[in-house]
Amino acid sequence: MHPRYEPEITALLCIDLYNDFLADGGKLFPWVKDIAAQNNMHTNLRAIVQAARAAGIKVYHVPHHRWEPGDYVNWKYPSPYQLGAGERQAFAKGTWGGTFHDDFQVQPGDVVATEHWASSGFPNTDLEHQLKRYGKEKIICVGLLANTCLEATARVGMELGFHVTLVRDATSARSPEALHAALDIDGPTYAHQVLSTDELLSAITDSLAEH
Repeated sequence: MHPRYEPEITALLCIDLYNDFLADGGKLFPWVKDIAAQNNMHTNLRAIVQAARAAGIKVYHVPHHRWEPGDYVNWKYPSPYQLGAGERQAFAKGTWGGTFHDDFQVQPGDVVATEHWASSGFPNTDLEHQLKRYGKEKIICVGLLANTCLEATARVGMELGFHVTLVRDATSARSPEALHAALDIDGPTYAHQVLSTDELLSAITDSLAEH
């Protein structure tokens, strides 16, 4: 039996869908492109966003902090990933790389959470508030990277009491091992559902029919 995704209480979280991650020429695209191609990730992400919009499921954009000069310089304990982002100027503010990919632009009615500084979309942002103010209890998490921002956002979401769904072919990682760890080892310890795109789309369709 499919899980149910009632539009009134379900949100689709699109995590870090920036050009730097998703587009040819993006600074981080070489990290993910091979696994993304194997997963058919781009097509799956488009299908999920389209299905969510058609079903009346609210789309939330969960963006990583966009680099600006001076970031992390005087921090006492920046993480290795934060320092690396500073060196690469990942998702630099005001640049093409730090802009949402053309296929995942903000549409009327979408919610854009404040930017997260580390991996999870929840700490030090308004994401939890923006979900609760619209009565959302179930979150479908897609985006990048599987073992960093996607996992951290989804895991904290569970800790905060949300029903969490991961979509195994709507994400990517730097290595098959990282993807496996995120979806097959870590994911089942906190996510309520780990589905394929086809399984998710069928569940959304069935939820509408039952609604």
